[in-house]
Parts: sequence; structure tokens; C-alpha cells
Amino acid sequence: MTRRRPRALVLTGALCLALAACAADVPAEQASPAASPSPTPEPGPEQGTVRTSEAAATVLPTGGLALAASQTFFDRAPVVVLADDADPASQLRASSVALAVGAPVLLDDDGAALATELDRLDAGWVLTVGDATLEARPGDETTPEATPDAEDATGDVVVVPAPADDAALADLLGTTATEPLPAEAGREVAALAGVERGSFTPLQAPVAETAPSDPATAPATAAPATEPETQTAELPRLELPEALPSTLALTTGDSTELLAAATARAAGAHLAVVPGGDPRATSETVAAVSGAGAEHVVGLGDAFGDAETLGWRAATAATGVELPGGGQLVFPGKRYVALYGSPVTPALGVLGEQGTPETVARAAEHAAAYDGLTEDTVVPALEIIATVASAGPGTDGNYSTEWPAEDLRPLVEAAGEAGQYVVLDLQPGRASFLEQAQQYADLLALPHVGLALDPEWNLGPDEVHMVRIGSVSAAEVNEVVDWLADFTRERNLPQKLLVLHQFQVRMIQTVPEVDRSRSELAVLVHADGQGGQGAKQSTWRTLHEHAPDIEWWGWKNFYDEDSPMLTPEQTMSQVDPVPHFISYQ
Repeated sequence: MTRRRPRALVLTGALCLALAACAADVPAEQASPAASPSPTPEPGPEQGTVRTSEAAATVLPTGGLALAASQTFFDRAPVVVLADDADPASQLRASSVALAVGAPVLLDDDGAALATELDRLDAGWVLTVGDATLEARPGDETTPEATPDAEDATGDVVVVPAPADDAALADLLGTTATEPLPAEAGREVAALAGVERGSFTPLQAPVAETAPSDPATAPATAAPATEPETQTAELPRLELPEALPSTLALTTGDSTELLAAATARAAGAHLAVVPGGDPRATSETVAAVSGAGAEHVVGLGDAFGDAETLGWRAATAATGVELPGGGQLVFPGKRYVALYGSPVTPALGVLGEQGTPETVARAAEHAAAYDGLTEDTVVPALEIIATVASAGPGTDGNYSTEWPAEDLRPLVEAAGEAGQYVVLDLQPGRASFLEQAQQYADLLALPHVGLALDPEWNLGPDEVHMVRIGSVSAAEVNEVVDWLADFTRERNLPQKLLVLHQFQVRMIQTVPEVDRSRSELAVLVHADGQGGQGAKQSTWRTLHEHAPDIEWWGWKNFYDEDSPMLTPEQTMSQVDPVPHFISYQ
């Protein structure tokens, strides 16, 4: 097969042949004087066509990722870059080339799928990098004599080997090469993200240091240098395709996502590196997503979950709102130090012992004592008793007093302004945890406010307080999990902390059945034992043995009831595993 040529040139040639045939029939005496031949117009630059996804969020499968990226970001590509599937250096260089010319980059091991994709893209040239090869398809014929300027032609596609020399390759691409950019192992995608689209910046893996050779074993004379091969194959003049400014591609930064990331950038999409696959994770990822202002988000690989999950996570990150301590996830990377009580009365803990500004300052002082004891960010916090168990039934008969949300708001907002996290604690009596949580929806709509359930004060329909310690079933907890997770997702709020208080195994029946699959929430079990340290440590170990799959744990230090109360240093060194949430009561 012959190399594809611009249609205008083909038509021009046909027209000239037809005119020549007609002129042969005209007598010489009637022929017009010979006219000067018209110059052949130079073909215009080839330009690919990019594709905008109709979906707000798309996740490409890890298997066949490079191919899926080409199918997602390009409708047409006159030139396709082909990398050797077994050679990381080839893939790194191919990614640089793809970004320079605005072309998709594929692997040479995709077989029939590769051939199908080249047809779909209407590709006329394949630029092979390193030892990448394009296998002939059954029935294809190769006619080198028809393509004297090409190394090989497979089907309708001209195969052009990429020179190993940067300057020669830049000349082939019709541009100039900038200084090579080092790409450390594991950070190839991050290096690619910093390369300008349309610029040929060779990405190079660091050269490993080699030991000096032994003169005794070195060859007597060096082999004569060989002349560089003459590049006979050519590419058409290329113009970058129109960019995709409304599309954001997300990558974990893993090297297996390099080619897909290069294709996305070649198409003009924004690219953000999101380690772990959750765009809410860090201040950097939140800023990258919110700053892109994208209408379409594409996750490169299975780490981003399904499209629905990526969609709401990206929508949350796009708000740019962060939690105290940074990012939009409660954990990991943070440890919380909290004061527990009610601002309404000092009888319910330290929060009522001083005014609002002093309470915020006291929380900050407690947290500061933990700085330097952990590599995690230490976040000051307040756990505010919103509903308190009561000895009498009250007017509503539920043995629980619900403080008005507006009475709590001044302290809640002051804590948020000071970069502190707030947890609203529920002691429901005969009410349900769910109905009480819903009463504080306005406060829970604030990004820095989470929720705590205290089963000690959860009563059955005929029970009263102080007769026996209350409990809650996993099913009741999961009602709150479902409501709070939906509430959080619908409002694009950062992840919320859900604390479950416990000091006896029976207080949370079947705690392993508590739903922890909703990543809108971080579920933490808080051990509330008091007294001697031996007994407290025994309770800590027992609760862990009963719920080995719980990832996040809290510990409480009692000012008066513990004997002795642990210092910050002792809390971090003697409590094993080290708690993620430490409260003071």
C-alpha cells in the first residue's frame, strides 16, 4: 500500500492527467502558446481531533490503559507514537514525543486492538520509538518501492523510526529539543506533568553509576565509531490539536499510567497527580482539582474507583474547602487532641469552665503539647455534648435534653475560624441517634463538624439511666452512617468523622458489622475507660481484639478519674497502638 497523501494533491494530479490527454487531440497549429506551469501547492499541516467526554466523570481500566486513553481523548490522529511494551526507556521517550506533537501514544503489544485503533484514528504515520514494532496485519501488502522515503509501510500506515539522537528527532518533528528533563524512577508521571505541551523535552531516566573498568580486562583499542544512520522517513507537518481545557485527567503517578497521562496531556487536558486515587486526600490534590475548573474528570486506572465515586469525590475537591490540618480527609496523616464537655455548664466538662475565646485557646494549648511527638499533623478539636442524658423524661419523654443548635453555634464557629475540628456528641436516651443527628443538620453542614454517638446513654423503650449501661446495635449505627454519608455527599462536604464511644464490648453489639464502606465518613471507635492505667490498658486491648478491622481509634484522658492521668508523652508511648483521637474530660 502507498503512503496516504493529502486529498487535494491527489485531485490535482488527476486533473493534470486529464488535461494532458485532451491536449493530445488538438492540432499543433491550433494549440495555444505554452503557459508557465503553476507551482504545486504545499500541503497544509496535519492536525488531530480531540474528543470531549459527555460524562462528568470517567474511569479508565488499568488493563489496556494506554489504548483506553487514546479512545477517550482522540477522535482522529494523523500520527500515532508507538512505544516498546518491554522497555521503560522507550515509553518515557515516546511520552515526550507524544506531548511534543499532540498525538496519542500506544504500546506495540496490543495486537489486533492496536490495528483497530489505528483505523479508528485514521492514522497515516506511526512513529516507533526504541525497539517498538508495528506488525503487519493479515492481508496487508508492503510496497517499499512506492514509499521511498519511508522505512516501512504497513497497510495504509507509514512506519517512521524515531532517531535516537535528540536533535535528529527534533528535526523530524519539525521543532527543536530543549534540555533533557530527569525523570526519577517512580516519578516519571510527575516529571511529564511539568512538560509544556508542544515542546520536545526529552524525559530521561537517571543514568546508573558504573564502577570503573579494570584496565587489565579492557579492550586494547576502542571500536571505531559508526556513522549515524541517515533518516530517510518523514513525518507530515503537524499542528497541535485543539486543546481540552474543560477536561482534567487524574493519575496516581504510578509509572504504569505514564502513556495514558501523556495521551491526555497531548490532547490538551489538564493533568493532576493524585497519589492513592482520592482527589480529596491532600491540600495539593484539592488545589489541583479546584484550580482546574474542569467540567469532565477522567481517572487513569482502577485506583479511582468507579465513575460515580470519582464524580462525587472530584466535585467535593472542586469546592476547594479544606478540613483543619489540610485536605478533605479526616485520616490519615492527622491526629486530633480534643477537649470534651458542654459550653452550657461546667458540670459537663471543661468546655463550660471558661468563655469561648478561652476554650479555643485551651484546646490549642492541649494540642500543642503533642507537636513533636508524632510526624502527623496535630489538630486541636472540641467534642461538644449536644444532647445530654437526663434523669427525668422531660416534656418529650425521651430522657435526653437537646441543646438548641444556635446555643452551640458561637463555639462551633469560633473553633472553625481557629482551625479546630468539632464533634457533636449525642446522648439520646429513648430517642434514636438518627432523629437527634438530624436535629443538628445545620451545624453538620459546616465542613469542620463531625458526629459522635454515645451508646452508654442509649435507652430501650422502658429503660431509665443509671440502672445499666446502654448499648446500640450495628444496624442502628448504620442508619446514621447512611444518612450522614448521603448528607455529606449531597452537599460536596469534606469527609466527616463519626465517633463511636465504647468502654465495654456489649455497648456496640457486633461492632465489626458497622458499615465502614462509605468513604464520605471516617468511623472511629473511642475507648472511654477510666481509673487505673492497668485497667484502662486492659479495656483498650479487649476492644481491639473484638474489632480488629477498625482502623481508627480514640483514647480518653480523665483529669480526675484516672490514676494517674497520662502525660502527652506517655499517651503516645504507652498506648499501643497509638490513638488517632485523644480527648480530655
